Amino acid sequence: MYKNIEKQTSLKLKDLVDYQKGQVVSRTLVQNASVSMTIFSFDKGEEISTHASGGDAMVTVLEGKGRFTVGGEVFILEEGETLIMPKDVPHAVYGEEQFKMQLTVSF
Repeated sequence: MYKNIEKQTSLKLKDLVDYQKGQVVSRTLVQNASVSMTIFSFDKGEEISTHASGGDAMVTVLEGKGRFTVGGEVFILEEGETLIMPKDVPHAVYGEEQFKMQLTVSF
């Protein structure tokens, strides 16, 4: 089920992706019909434009600060904060500064 990650090893999720200048970097850990789990890093000013998901999406900021626009409402999240973006509601993600997040989508 899990891929791209060592098993039976203590780790920090934020260490699984590095920052790259001018880019959004992702590392998929789980992808199946029920759930998707991905770790992202965003360089400052980088974004994922408005889109909708076929499942409820939960994001947890692992480091830094990101801006999440969900159904037209803006949320600024910092390390340790979590937000649920409901299924079929348009949302976007923007790097207020460099930041890393865990995304889990349940279908």
